Amino acid sequence: MSKKDIVSKEALKMIAVDIARILFKLKVNDAELLETEYQRIEERRADLVARMYVEEGGYILHIEIQNQNDPGMPLRMLRYGTDILSHYPDEELRQYLLYIGKAPLNMADGIEQPGHSYHYPIIDMHNIDCQQMIELDTPDALVLAILCDFGDKPKEEVLHYLVTRLDQLTGENEAEFRNYFSMMEILSTNRDLEKLLKEEEKMLSQVKLSELPSYEIGMEAGMQQGMQQGMQQGMQQGMQQGEVTLLVRLIEKKFGPLEPQTTQKLETATIEQLEQWASNILEANTLEELFARH
Repeated sequence: MSKKDIVSKEALKMIAVDIARILFKLKVNDAELLETEYQRIEERRADLVARMYVEEGGYILHIEIQNQNDPGMPLRMLRYGTDILSHYPDEELRQYLLYIGKAPLNMADGIEQPGHSYHYPIIDMHNIDCQQMIELDTPDALVLAILCDFGDKPKEEVLHYLVTRLDQLTGENEAEFRNYFSMMEILSTNRDLEKLLKEEEKMLSQVKLSELPSYEIGMEAGMQQGMQQGMQQGMQQGMQQGEVTLLVRLIEKKFGPLEPQTTQKLETATIEQLEQWASNILEANTLEELFARH
């Protein structure tokens, strides 16, 4: 499994409830993430297993997120299903495969043999209309929209709307914007859109600067330069806080709640350190390995 695939999965886990509601059309009130590691002879970890709460009762939802076609996927899904049912024998299990890869979907949706039939739904993000996601008008939907079919709309136009609207929905909360934008940035690599997305982010920053009242940016060159430097510093701090927020969530998903000293270490780190640790989390098995790897 590639590093990009792993990071994409971690980002999608953060919006699991909306994935269930928006993509799978499930009526869900809330969700509780469950243990995903099961052992027989070899260790295996399902991508996402959650107990979904509805008005009357609930069920176990299992989602596998695939970045590439895998002919062995039906057997993997079957084995995950039997493992999950062995842990939760009295609960209903629903399984879905979410395909986010670049190549056209080319995987079977189950196993069909004499005396044995097993199938599960596959949701191909290439077939999800981007306009459908945009009309939901929520930050989670905008993040997912970057994986959808843009149709005949220019990529630049769609990305401009996604970034601008995300900024509007998050308002003055720069940390929240950074958190969602970081997820969008991670997923954009599955569509080779990361460079265009960076350009849109830069344009948004320039627009914010240009919209400041003249007395704030200064009439004199010296004041203007000072304000621009201050704005750049503020944006840098906002980017850093967004990186910290996303990394804390990724670490807690993998290793559990953080000690205060670990949180402080993250909050006082440089952007370069945060980016390095975000890359390390894919292969690290302990916090010591996470911070020790280079």
